[in-house]
Amino acid sequence: MSATVNFKKQLGSFSLEVDFEAGNEVLALLGGSGCGKSMTLKCIAGIVTPDEGQIIVDGVTFFDSKKGINLKPQQRRTGLLFQNYALFPNMTTRQNIMTVFEHGAGRSANKEERYQEIARRFFITGLEDHYPSQLSGGQQQRVALARIMASDPAVIMLDEPLSALDSFLHWQLELKLSRILREYSGTTLYVSHNRDEVYRLCDRVCVINQGRSEPVKTVAEFFDAPPTLAAAILSGCKNFSRIDIIDSLRLRARDWNMTFACARPIPDGARYVGVRAHYLIPVPENERDENTIKAEILEVRDDVFTAIITVRPNETESESNFAVIRIELSKELAEKYHTGETIYLKVSPADVMPLLA
Repeated sequence: MSATVNFKKQLGSFSLEVDFEAGNEVLALLGGSGCGKSMTLKCIAGIVTPDEGQIIVDGVTFFDSKKGINLKPQQRRTGLLFQNYALFPNMTTRQNIMTVFEHGAGRSANKEERYQEIARRFFITGLEDHYPSQLSGGQQQRVALARIMASDPAVIMLDEPLSALDSFLHWQLELKLSRILREYSGTTLYVSHNRDEVYRLCDRVCVINQGRSEPVKTVAEFFDAPPTLAAAILSGCKNFSRIDIIDSLRLRARDWNMTFACARPIPDGARYVGVRAHYLIPVPENERDENTIKAEILEVRDDVFTAIITVRPNETESESNFAVIRIELSKELAEKYHTGETIYLKVSPADVMPLLA
């Protein structure tokens, strides 16, 4: 199975323009709040109609503005799981799922047999007569997923299915969801703003930034070398500077007033550099080199399992928020550093990330 999604949609002052393809995989749609992730799913499902473009899933054209094709939602065989699960509150677990066998795309003559199979697969046996209000968050999620899978969808679309859960339940349900997605042989589109969730559950990533999709990357590529500032922020990087390009492998970080050697070629049009907090390694003064930042310690702060040290490069005159750099160390190592002291931070050329705007 596969999905080809290429459309534009204007919503008031907000413009959505997405272009990506997905195969038999879990593709993350990653972006901040209000960037257009959920709207993308609604356009694929037929809840919202794009202004122009094309949507093809498993060889079936859902939407084509040039050919005048716009299938109704019930004709599209999409399994869309909303963040609140959208179970019918006046129906029991059994009724919520049976409605698919009786009226939906999963219509079947062997309704009872299909129901028992789905109930076993999603561990909801014994919950047949429970209403949604009588189910825990985890049980509601499993019932909602069971209803989606009962419809034999051509594409599964999950809209932040774990975001409303506490950390322990989140982890438990993530494990179950991972198993379900591995067993599914089609395309899954997974909306999230949680980078850790994406790393563990997804095969590839499509960043949506302010209504524009960026080129799809494998999960490894996305975290190792995010192409843009927006992608780097979503990947968890917290240290950035504006840059001047010196040559193909060297740049000047304007907000840090220093030059970096880069292991990877600097792309034309790069405007920023990013360095992850855990890539900055404290070294003695006699071990400093071209990629070492001399900085003043502003604060040493305890975090849950590590320590966070914020520093300001000594020779910078920048008033930008970029001028403050964050590093993360073990609590034991951080004990030797104090506010007001000078620290030398070394970064490998391989860990310097040139970024497009």
